[in-house]
Amino acid sequence: MKLIFAAITGIVFGAGIALSGMIDPAKVLNFFDLAGSWDPSLAFVMGGALVVTFLGYRLAWRRSAPLFEPRFQIPTSRVIDAKLVGGSALFGIGWGIAGFCPGAAIPALGTGRWEVALFLAAVTGGFFLRRLFARAGIARMA
Repeated sequence: MKLIFAAITGIVFGAGIALSGMIDPAKVLNFFDLAGSWDPSLAFVMGGALVVTFLGYRLAWRRSAPLFEPRFQIPTSRVIDAKLVGGSALFGIGWGIAGFCPGAAIPALGTGRWEVALFLAAVTGGFFLRRLFARAGIARMA
């Protein structure tokens, strides 16, 4: 049952990304182009997502546990360390250069554009490099 709901959630997310036009990297890049062809639509998509998330959390926290788990999985660390800042910066730089984040790139695979596949291959390669570095002692894994 968990997999069915995970699939439904992914389909709804992907449909939302596609309907909002966020699978087009030009829309995202134009959001960052304040001095040129600025497009505020990403701000509206994010604002809408924040409202839905806020309401969803309000409903979820009324429950004693999630539907398919014995308890909520809540992060306990509040530490802002170099890994967090570095990872956030790397994510932002990649998003600003490519116009994709991994969540939007997966539904964008349906466009058939080779750039999307290249971006996701680079993200996947980054995941594997991180693990390789961690095993070699170059970077610590959390």
